[in-house]
Amino acid sequence: MSLKGQIQDDMKAALRSGDKDRLKVLRLILAAVKQVEIDQRIELDDAAVLGVLNKMVKQRRDSVSQFTSGGREDLANIETAEISVLETYLPEQLSDTELDTLIDEAIAASGAESIRDMGKVMGQIKAKAEGRTDMGAVSARVKARLSG
Repeated sequence: MSLKGQIQDDMKAALRSGDKDRLKVLRLILAAVKQVEIDQRIELDDAAVLGVLNKMVKQRRDSVSQFTSGGREDLANIETAEISVLETYLPEQLSDTELDTLIDEAIAASGAESIRDMGKVMGQIKAKAEGRTDMGAVSARVKARLSG
């Protein structure tokens, strides 16, 4: 079953069980997927649906930081709850050791020696780690590794 189909089935189950919070998030996911499909006039595959989910998680993390800095913990808690539902559909995140290994392999494979080679390294890492880690944090790690 496709990821989109799984989300639709989970939405039906949440509707039957009366889980309003989960139902709201699942409807948001399906609306975002449908919007992309209409805009691009294509049927999204699992990889594209994961891209939509990653974008939604990133938006909510940004909102949490803004709400927290603004003293609105109530809204930050709502966003955090939505993130937990969204993350159930994302692949398992890479651990720090797996990420360090991936960075070492990419640096060795690309022959990177300085910060100027960061694009080559990030290109290799992105192909293997997309959707499984925060690429901004990976970029900072790669930059530190190539600088030091």
